[in-house]
Amino acid sequence: MSTKSSVPTGATKGPEPEPFHARTLSASLTVKDLQTSLTWYRDVVGFTIDRKHEREGKLRAVSLKAGDVRILINQDDGAKGWDRVKGEGFSLQITTNQSIDEIAKRIKERGGRLESEPADMPWGARVFRLRDPDAFRLTISSERALPGPPPAGP
Repeated sequence: MSTKSSVPTGATKGPEPEPFHARTLSASLTVKDLQTSLTWYRDVVGFTIDRKHEREGKLRAVSLKAGDVRILINQDDGAKGWDRVKGEGFSLQITTNQSIDEIAKRIKERGGRLESEPADMPWGARVFRLRDPDAFRLTISSERALPGPPPAGP
């Protein structure tokens, strides 16, 4: 990495540009079997269908939503090979105000398998992890009340 400045010698730097401020993040995932993934995200995890995308009369993608979270699942067309690995080294982190334990319980009751059971993290979150049919990892968390000092007594 170069340590040279892009500002010519003797020139002054202007004001720093405003930092990037994003509002939401949506993910687009290419999946091996669109119907299997749709069933998993909708029936196991609890996403709802926002929109179906067809091309030439064939379902090619589905937009899913859960609160402000949006995921687009796309049918792999095989152009890069049917055996290409999906999901490795990638994790979606979803935060909710709902009970993590209840969500995890519901997922298991609907046939989902957790990669890790709900657990309290030292930074104040309660978290569990699972993988979708293409091995994309989801981490679902909520804030938990950290123990504070005991209430002041009389």
